[in-house]
Amino acid sequence: MIHSVELRRREAETEASLPADLPPLLRRLYLQRGVKEALELERGAKHLLPWQTLGGIEAAVTLLHQMLLAGKRIVVVGDFDADGATSTALTVLALRSLGGNVDYLVPNRFEDGYGLSPEVVEQAKARGAEMILTVDNGISSHSGVDTAHQYGIPVLVTDHHLPGETLPAAEAIVNPNLNDSEFPSRSLAGVGVAFYLMLALRAHLRQQNWFSDSRAEPNLAELLDLVALGTVADVVPLDANNRILVWQGLSRIRAGKCRAGIRALLEIANRDARQLAASDLGFAVGPRLNAAGRLDDMSVGVALLLTEDISEARMLANELDALNQTRKEIEQGMKSEALALCDELERQHTDLPLGLAFYHPEWHQGVVGILASRLKERFHRPVIAFAPAGDGTLKGSGRSIAGLHLRDALERLDTLFPGLMIKFGGHAMAAGLSLETAKYEEFRARFAALIDEWLDGEALQGVIWSDGELHAQEFTLYTAEMLREAGPWGQAFPEPVFDGKFKLLQQRLVGERHLKVMVEPLGGGPLLDGIAFNVDTTLWPDSSVRQVQLAYKLDINEYRGNRSVQLIIDHIWPM
Repeated sequence: MIHSVELRRREAETEASLPADLPPLLRRLYLQRGVKEALELERGAKHLLPWQTLGGIEAAVTLLHQMLLAGKRIVVVGDFDADGATSTALTVLALRSLGGNVDYLVPNRFEDGYGLSPEVVEQAKARGAEMILTVDNGISSHSGVDTAHQYGIPVLVTDHHLPGETLPAAEAIVNPNLNDSEFPSRSLAGVGVAFYLMLALRAHLRQQNWFSDSRAEPNLAELLDLVALGTVADVVPLDANNRILVWQGLSRIRAGKCRAGIRALLEIANRDARQLAASDLGFAVGPRLNAAGRLDDMSVGVALLLTEDISEARMLANELDALNQTRKEIEQGMKSEALALCDELERQHTDLPLGLAFYHPEWHQGVVGILASRLKERFHRPVIAFAPAGDGTLKGSGRSIAGLHLRDALERLDTLFPGLMIKFGGHAMAAGLSLETAKYEEFRARFAALIDEWLDGEALQGVIWSDGELHAQEFTLYTAEMLREAGPWGQAFPEPVFDGKFKLLQQRLVGERHLKVMVEPLGGGPLLDGIAFNVDTTLWPDSSVRQVQLAYKLDINEYRGNRSVQLIIDHIWPM
């Protein structure tokens, strides 16, 4: 049973003080995204929130300064996703430029698990760690911090994930999501937190007359390409502060001022850096970087981001691209198996449960998160996918829909059925957990029952939010370019989607699953090319359909030097 999709239009704020010279279309789009003040549209670095308001930053800077003065060895411990890789690379590069004695390690997803575990502390100690600095993890690493203290190793935690009821006993913690945080943005990615810490450390060292003719003050703006990549790839909300960080990073990449590794990833993804949009970081660069942590070892990704040699960067980018292709093949096989399980469920029950859990003994634990995401999109209900961890336990990754806080749901299950899960964590839209293999069937039934209780059928209605119609005279390259430059668009600041009714003049499948069309606005206007990716081939092409309603983005198609307007179709309804 595939959920139906409903079209709804965004409502606009009515009272706002936006610039008077803003084009009417942009004014409408910004108002529909809740932008009320001109200041929210500023993208200059001088408008970034000040680091001084980030809790714990002074203690963190003091500790780092002591380590730099004494020449102590700092080991940076990252996470195995794109945010963790960019955070690790940024911190290593910044600390080295400030005169630090720095090494790094990234836990292996399959051998070490997530975060600063006691095993990871042992590895850091073996590398001569005299201080451990976590990036994009650590807020739940109580036992790891305690183990470090047993060896006399101080720990500085930088993270952006939600804390539990208690905090680890680290010497300093920097996290905008601590309960007593006064930092105005709680949406910083791990790489954003790391960048803020490095800004604060540089400012402190400047006051201490640290820099001289023999030790130049670094330009930390050179690291904003990493901040942009990690922020977009981690799908954190693009609030006003994150939009500045991403825009500044995008601008550097477009100007050719980026790390060799990002340049190599853009080349292999066939993206023109000069025309880069935030979505390219999210859909082309991020997945290739993430593939290392999903299937192999993220240290390959960090090495790519650290290198200044373009030849080495291209070699490592090729390695990541091959891993990403393998990931896609594994994911496709897992998805086919999951859909077969769905068919079996539907034969047993008329309707699918509102909360779905899946497990297969041959699934890959590095890919279950993507599988859960794909199934959530298809069935529009919370999904958790499990794979064997190899020690009699399962690792699960879940994705949710609007209206259901997944971590809260798991916490409720843990309260009602203590011992059902070994551990769990996450946030509203994504969560991870582990449980004993023998308890999977019980978990599946308990999860389905809880979600049936918490959600009603209306929540399963898929919704496409539209910004309204475009007039015939707005289907131009000028409009498409204006929209591209009006971002960066992303999570919680979505790229504009429009809707309209069109004559369907031509339709054909390309690449097996993609529908190419030529349409004309019903009320008259230009002939427009459009493409809908991954359509249901049982429905399209349909030669009997002459008129359609489309939800689409306005894009630019570039082919052999020619540029033309193209509709990227999100959904198509026959009329």
